[in-house]
Amino acid sequence: MSNSSLRIHQNVQLTHHPRRRTLGPEPIPGGSVTQTRPRLSSRLRTEIPGPASRALQQRRAGAVAAGLSSVLPAYITSASGGLLTDADGNTLIDLGSGIAVTNVGHSAPAVVDRVRKQACWFTHTCFMVTPYEGYVEVCEQLNDLTPGDHEKRSVLLNSGAEAVENAVKIARAATGRQAIVVLDHAYHGRTNLTMALTAKSVPYKHGFGPFAPEIYRVPGSYPYRDGLSGEQAAAAAIDRVDKQIGADQVAAVVVEPIQGEGGFVDPAPGFLPALAAWCRDNGIVFVADEVQTGFCRTGDWFASDHEGVVPDLVATAKGIAAGLPLAAVTGRAELLDAVPPGGLGGTYGGNPVACAAALGAIETMRQENLTRAARGIADVVLPRLRDLATRTGVIGDVRGRGAMLAAEFVRPGTTEPDPDITKRVAAACHAAGVVVLTCGTYGNVVRLLPPLSLSHDLLDEGLSVLEDAVVEAAR
Repeated sequence: MSNSSLRIHQNVQLTHHPRRRTLGPEPIPGGSVTQTRPRLSSRLRTEIPGPASRALQQRRAGAVAAGLSSVLPAYITSASGGLLTDADGNTLIDLGSGIAVTNVGHSAPAVVDRVRKQACWFTHTCFMVTPYEGYVEVCEQLNDLTPGDHEKRSVLLNSGAEAVENAVKIARAATGRQAIVVLDHAYHGRTNLTMALTAKSVPYKHGFGPFAPEIYRVPGSYPYRDGLSGEQAAAAAIDRVDKQIGADQVAAVVVEPIQGEGGFVDPAPGFLPALAAWCRDNGIVFVADEVQTGFCRTGDWFASDHEGVVPDLVATAKGIAAGLPLAAVTGRAELLDAVPPGGLGGTYGGNPVACAAALGAIETMRQENLTRAARGIADVVLPRLRDLATRTGVIGDVRGRGAMLAAEFVRPGTTEPDPDITKRVAAACHAAGVVVLTCGTYGNVVRLLPPLSLSHDLLDEGLSVLEDAVVEAAR
């Protein structure tokens, strides 16, 4: 590490909590590294949200659109690793990673270092006007990391929804077809086209139509609820396409390898390979929406890697740049190059500061072997969630891979979704200073998305709070 880099890291530590990479006890913010963090109750100075956050919430009500909601209105002033500090001085354990964004942890040194330097050099030129090396380097990294050893190209964008939109554009341009096939329980974004691709109406779609045409929905694979093997579920989806659309009309099939907002639905083994093979046999572009699953989150660089699936196009965002706005479409060179010059792009796409963050994030993922770290998180979390399901009877299914894990809540003795207990569990965790998220078509899933660098002691502490919340809610 250069002396200049060391000075930058030391400066960061003056304004952010020190960050340790080990999985043992973490240092107290601002204290000696030989000290360990106090238990959760010692880190809460007020109720959650506290008076300072409540005052900010009042200001927000007069300034911010009501259509933008927040899971936990504790206003954050600093963050490091797996911890968030709010305006009242409370320190929260983050098991949400800003919805699978801070995979490398908050304020990762390599990210902060590169962002500082790039911001000093220049913050924007527009790659479509005067390009810069950072954009090219991010594309090179994506071409190398995404599944498959074929020749690839990438284009950089701003958000996951924009990446999915552009994947559809590319597929239509390359095939000359119009129909797009998506799955039940899918979530792909909040733009007009991606709302059309998304399954759940409230709150994502209701009142916002009409939507983009030529979108067709077929059943996916939801093992807990459909009881089908992967091959059976794929056959049902393919049969629906053949009978109601016609394979020769389909430009692309767009799938999340593990469905996110739909409930962290991990398809049965064999489903994705069968669907991808059928697409290949019929000249259909297979698009993997890896926005939430990508960048080591599931224990592989991409969730598609788990069964050796090689998508034609991969849409990425979230974890790509540790919180700065960046997204991408990466895929077969002949597909991306089918779009004429000027057909792709945008003023801010591949912003140089965001590219710097992405390079720092990828560097951290490589150096810290965060795919292995994600698998280690699963090894800790899954047995405890399964034990909790057995003890309480209110969890019908425990699922997920790596650090993308979930518990689906049901009424005891049934498979009937129970969104009420789900809300109570989440609220109890929030009150105790642990950030957890809910999701699912039925609103009955608690999902865990911790930073992949989260220490064992913080993970254990957060899980203990969740366990207590479930036991209490189940009484």
